Amino acid sequence: MRPMPTPDDSGYLDSVRGQVPLYDALQDAAIEAVPFEPVRVLELGVGTGETASRLLNRFPDARVTGLDSDPDMLFKAREIVDEVSLARMEDPLPDGPWDLVLSVLSVHRLTDEQKQSLFRRVRQQSKALVIGDFVSLGDDLGETRVSGRAYPDTAANLARWCDGEVVWSDDDLVVIVADYR
Repeated sequence: MRPMPTPDDSGYLDSVRGQVPLYDALQDAAIEAVPFEPVRVLELGVGTGETASRLLNRFPDARVTGLDSDPDMLFKAREIVDEVSLARMEDPLPDGPWDLVLSVLSVHRLTDEQKQSLFRRVRQQSKALVIGDFVSLGDDLGETRVSGRAYPDTAANLARWCDGEVVWSDDDLVVIVADYR
């Protein structure tokens, strides 16, 4: 697999779509799954701001804070979101409460314990959670098509851990919604 272009590279989004052919369908399903009109949104793994941009197209009054551990990604995302925070998902969340916590193609980078810890923190500080991500389709949880460190789980595990439900799936991609209101 060739290295990903940098976020400032015009081929970055094309490269992501090459690795995840259903990328746009996943993004659309995640935004469609938002259970109500949010005002305060925290996006975990904001990347270049693609998901935030789609969210803001649907909910223009939302205020989005983007969290990412990659400063180059945040540099690009700051053009789209209201506030950026250089942090990992394993770190304490920025001060809530949040109407919505949103994450697309990021949670699979966390171990089971890290995911469960994240979901507990999200539940304490938000009204809803929407996740769009890779999942394992079988017993072999170590196999994934993403490069780098990845720990995909089954959709059932993710949904159970966050008290959510699968609302969309296609191949090894799912969208899970947890409404804590």
